[in-house]
Amino acid sequence: MRHSFSVLSLVLVAGAALVAGCASYDGRGLQPGVSSVDEVVSVMGKPAMQWKDPDGRMQLAYPRGPEGLQTFMAFVDAQGRLERIEGVLGTKHFARIEPGKSDQAAILRLLGPSQPQWTMYFKARDELAWEWRFCNGWNEQSRFDVLFDGTTGIVRSTLQL
Repeated sequence: MRHSFSVLSLVLVAGAALVAGCASYDGRGLQPGVSSVDEVVSVMGKPAMQWKDPDGRMQLAYPRGPEGLQTFMAFVDAQGRLERIEGVLGTKHFARIEPGKSDQAAILRLLGPSQPQWTMYFKARDELAWEWRFCNGWNEQSRFDVLFDGTTGIVRSTLQL
């Protein structure tokens, strides 16, 4: 009987860890229109990547992998105030990728960087694969791959596992 209790406890702890694995830090407490870019960086940390548009707007990328399953993009207006924070690893953003048109720069801006350990080059096909792990609509851990032409850097296809 004691052994059964230990197994049950282990199953409950593993289940809680799985559910927690699909929850990620999202900048909670930051207020659109109020929080400054400095506050965003103070709360969320140094961004992995950032872009500044000609009109002064900024986009900051916060990948939470490999342990976390989300990448957050913080959008800041030209006055340095937070506009919004979006989780970008999901079907809404994946659907915006256009094979034959989207390039590596566009994918970085859309999804943020993939984890380097999940990047692979396939010499025989001259194809580069970037991979992100995320929680799908069923709250299960999934993978999303973008496959690029190795020469042009243009998206050939995508794959969700």
